[in-house]
Amino acid sequence: QVQLVESGGGLAQTGGSLRLSCAHSGGALQTYTNGWFRQAPGKEREFVASISWNSAMIDYADSVKARFTISRDSAKNTVYLEMSSVKPEDTAVYYCAGSDRARPRQISEYRYWGQGTQVTVSS
Repeated sequence: QVQLVESGGGLAQTGGSLRLSCAHSGGALQTYTNGWFRQAPGKEREFVASISWNSAMIDYADSVKARFTISRDSAKNTVYLEMSSVKPEDTAVYYCAGSDRARPRQISEYRYWGQGTQVTVSS
């Protein structure tokens, strides 16, 4: 059973940085792509970024492009989301997810989900 555990959330000031981590566990990993989603209070969960198993395909939502960087360390079974130049509108619960699709952006394309980590950006 694949498990995804996020960490690294917290409080940041506008213009600051945070790094989120997503650790895989639970035996042989069947996912092809890992993604990050976020959900702000009262809003739907939205796609943030995704990275394929070999890091060859990386995809970003327009709202975070050039500010966030997704990466993975396969030896550590960990995926990262480097957040820089953060804004108050980046405040949300961030979720790590796993998919066997290529360049998935829809929630329905992801099979595995973490519990989420809170990111709060103060103005």
